[in-house]
Amino acid sequence: MPDEEMTPPRTGQTRRRGAALEEAILLAAADELAECGYPGLTMDRVAKRAGTNKNAIYRRWPDRLALGIAAYRKLARTIQPPDTGDLRDDVLELLRRANRHWSSPLGAVLRDLLTAAGSAQQLVAQLPEQSTDAMTAMWLTILGRAVARGEASPESLHPRVATVAIVLLRNEFVTRGAPTAPDEVLIEIVDEVYLPLVRRRAG
Repeated sequence: MPDEEMTPPRTGQTRRRGAALEEAILLAAADELAECGYPGLTMDRVAKRAGTNKNAIYRRWPDRLALGIAAYRKLARTIQPPDTGDLRDDVLELLRRANRHWSSPLGAVLRDLLTAAGSAQQLVAQLPEQSTDAMTAMWLTILGRAVARGEASPESLHPRVATVAIVLLRNEFVTRGAPTAPDEVLIEIVDEVYLPLVRRRAG
């Protein structure tokens, strides 16, 4: 039975199916996340906002967390790696961007989703900023440029090494529960951990 045949369309309303219905649900869920955060996200509210029924939602997303992650992807923007010509400046810029985002209302949604997902890495990986492949590629890009400039050791081009700085910053939010990280913490991560690590990797 098509998704919306159980809910007769209102007068003048076109019955939506397939991709059109999925997009309507995702947009409704994204609006709910932006307005109410993840704690306020419910299948009932999303269904009402999308003008559909909960069965149509559950056919696509098995629970509230899966829907929340899919909706967050609608809100998140793709970040391009900086290219200042200096490794320290590039790393600080990336950390400052992440810090501003995670300190924002949308960042609060992200933190709630991460907490709810826990150790379910298959769900965490669906979040744009947390995708292992995407995050690693960005950090390897800026580190690779630094290696080419002679600022870092070629041996540092390892995924775990490249992403150390962002993992340490994420711990400030996820593990310590900090609402934001002071800039001196970002500078400490860069100067005391990241740069010494990538420069001395060969030794």
